[in-house]
Amino acid sequence: MNPPEWELAVRLGVAAVLGGLLGLQREHHGRSAGLRTHMLLSLGAALFALVSVTGFDDFIVDDRSSTNVVVDPGRIASYVAAGVGFIGGGTILKRERDGRVQGLTTAASLWVAAAIGVACGLGLWIAPAIATAIALISLAILQPISKRIGDD
Repeated sequence: MNPPEWELAVRLGVAAVLGGLLGLQREHHGRSAGLRTHMLLSLGAALFALVSVTGFDDFIVDDRSSTNVVVDPGRIASYVAAGVGFIGGGTILKRERDGRVQGLTTAASLWVAAAIGVACGLGLWIAPAIATAIALISLAILQPISKRIGDD
């Protein structure tokens, strides 16, 4: 049975807000993927997750001997992760002057935003909230330490 429409809207909204929090941090530091990118990515991931668990009720069957299509909603999460890899790859650059790679942290934050979106789309609340908090701590609070030791 599908959740009520208002719950689906809340799932999408929470995904956008949590992804947006990561994006705000990245935008504040002038990174290539900021607020809108993170929000849209998290929202899209949540929508894919929602569709994967609610959009195929007419096809999902418990009887394996049936001729109906058997759908595996878990595959969507892996496809989202793979797709986000292409988006994240676009943020990673190697500077010519010193050969230093930049954009890895932004790519990782996009990947985390997608995972947060999938979790919200599936109706999980605690895990994506904790993941957002840990990601923000890692991005904001640990940044001075990271710079001091020369890590990106």
